[in-house]
Amino acid sequence: TRRSSDLAFNTGNYDQAAALFAPDGALMSPHHDPAYGPQSVERLLRHFGDVGYQDLRLETVRVESAGDLAMEIGRYTVAIHKSDGTIRGDRGKYLKTWKRLGAWLILADSWSSNLPVPR
Repeated sequence: TRRSSDLAFNTGNYDQAAALFAPDGALMSPHHDPAYGPQSVERLLRHFGDVGYQDLRLETVRVESAGDLAMEIGRYTVAIHKSDGTIRGDRGKYLKTWKRLGAWLILADSWSSNLPVPR
């Protein structure tokens, strides 16, 4: 069964979400350097939580696999709670690559917004 990274993120269990990454797995998010490996991924996810990212929802649109590799394409929505009390919604797309290393683990996860950069 697929473990739910959005549930782990939304409940503040950043270590559980990061545990889905391979030892050299990369989380590549906009406006940040890539995070490599579960510990760095956990720190980056915690940063997003600390700056107000909440209510993450992931929807898988397509999965293709060949042997021990798989590709997942999907879309996301997230609410960003700002320090002034406002909430900004974001939505976009993501691409993950998975590798079976005993369990299926994320080799790379990259996402980007569909919305213009807020001013």
